[in-house]
Amino acid sequence: MTLTLEDRTTGCLVGAAVGDALGGPVEGWSPEQIVERHGGRVTGVVGPFYEEWRTARPIAPYHKGDGHVTDDTLMTHALIRVYERVRDHLDAYSVAEHLVPDLMGNPRWIPELEAEALPLQRIFLAEKWIVARLHYGHNDPREAGVGNIVNCGAAMYMAPVGAVNAGHPAAAYAEALDVAGAHQSSYGREAAGVFAAAVAAAHCPGATARSVVEAALSLAKDGTRDAIEAVCAEAERHDDFESALRPLREAVAPFDTVGPEYRAPSLGARRPSRLHAIEELPVALGMLLVGDEDYRHTVLGSVNYGRDCDSIATMSGALVGALRGAGAVPAEWSDEVARASKLDLHAPAASLADVTREVFTLDQGRRARHEAAFSAIAGL
Repeated sequence: MTLTLEDRTTGCLVGAAVGDALGGPVEGWSPEQIVERHGGRVTGVVGPFYEEWRTARPIAPYHKGDGHVTDDTLMTHALIRVYERVRDHLDAYSVAEHLVPDLMGNPRWIPELEAEALPLQRIFLAEKWIVARLHYGHNDPREAGVGNIVNCGAAMYMAPVGAVNAGHPAAAYAEALDVAGAHQSSYGREAAGVFAAAVAAAHCPGATARSVVEAALSLAKDGTRDAIEAVCAEAERHDDFESALRPLREAVAPFDTVGPEYRAPSLGARRPSRLHAIEELPVALGMLLVGDEDYRHTVLGSVNYGRDCDSIATMSGALVGALRGAGAVPAEWSDEVARASKLDLHAPAASLADVTREVFTLDQGRRARHEAAFSAIAGL
């Protein structure tokens, strides 16, 4: 069956949200701690790691689990709303002019708070940085990401950029680098570009997990490229996530600055470097290979990896969803996540696909005008 743009974009965005919700309750823990808490590997929607979730971690009093999406999905949907307003390609100024006002001015249902609130009140400190730098600091949007912690904060919500540039990884990479400049620098910004490129590549007819990884490697720079290459080379040796959990971590460890204890980062954690990479994107691509484009296997491998597994599963879920379409995402999971989070997971995808078609028409016109101008200049 030939998948349509709508099939792939819906699979991408619903797949990302479901991965996010499955990974949320075990974020920050090791595979061993996850097994101890749940009596085995996570195989679907589970409850919070701590029953007394409101007071267990005062810095993050959120109801993670029970099918609730996290800030990964909230930010992804916020970026889609920017596309809905602009209805064209985005840049760093789009973040300042549209995303920031949306985060700080429009109350929405926040599943983990079980209440309506401003998205700003849920997002993590690395995302609050955008508001502080752009709204209050009036920094140049193209440079506002400099000084922020270098993590997966920008990469985790770049799937819409890849979808809008469906079939054109290089364009997705360039647009995401521009958008992410308002949020991140160094390898955090680079990961945002590479993830968007991978999503664009996954939308291509006939795309496979390997072609997606090849597209990512063709564009990735410095430590990000090296980390993807190392993790994916290891992933090729495994066809089951159980055997891959420790080897993938060992493969990415030389490039990861956080260190062995995710909740106790090393002194050099999340600082700019040309030698390092975020952990989440290489592992997501590795799990895509291990899972052989099967949604359950890919996402459950990402979830049971632990550490920042909600973002890993968001990315791998987006990629396998784009490759295989909306039908690849188990309905029992997507229905439960939509119900528990009180979110329509399909409407944002349908809207983004409409915008993508409009943007492509605009691109065709721009290209035709450029060709006509160049033909006249060059005497063709």
